[in-house]
Amino acid sequence: MERWILRCEVLFRFCAMWLLVLSACLEGLAAQRKVIYGIDITARYKDLQSLEASVYISSVAAAYNLLQLSRCLARLSGNSKGSYRYLAWTSYLLDQIAVYIVFGVCSAALAQSVLVLTGVEAFLWLKWCGKFTRFCFQIGGALACGYVACVAMILVSVISAYNLFRLYSPKKFLLLKAS
Repeated sequence: MERWILRCEVLFRFCAMWLLVLSACLEGLAAQRKVIYGIDITARYKDLQSLEASVYISSVAAAYNLLQLSRCLARLSGNSKGSYRYLAWTSYLLDQIAVYIVFGVCSAALAQSVLVLTGVEAFLWLKWCGKFTRFCFQIGGALACGYVACVAMILVSVISAYNLFRLYSPKKFLLLKAS
């Protein structure tokens, strides 16, 4: 049973890592240049602060998942034995933090992208997606990848919670099980 759960964790971490890398690449390479009314305008991800933050956060979260993936593969190959309570707590807390931060940044980027899509006349914010369609589709794909990565990271968090709380006794509060 434990080996099957570890394999699921490896699969979900691998998927989350690649989706986060794909999201960061799609956002980071998103740029479209057009001449509008004789003015050369380029839409880039750096024009929206939330997209720029999303690129950095997605990259850091992908690196974190790569490190955790190497830990899982070491456990799967049998090089790591025993129950490490502090490692389980650290993994659980870092997984929770990573999910919340990635979800928050994706949601902020989505909110700002909706403003770009619809425009806000009160702020003199123009509708970009009418003029920069390819840019908007690329950012939309990146945001979709980010949210699917969040789902994979949520499943990893569930597995981390299981790995942590199976170490404790079900009858006594925060008492470790007898080995």
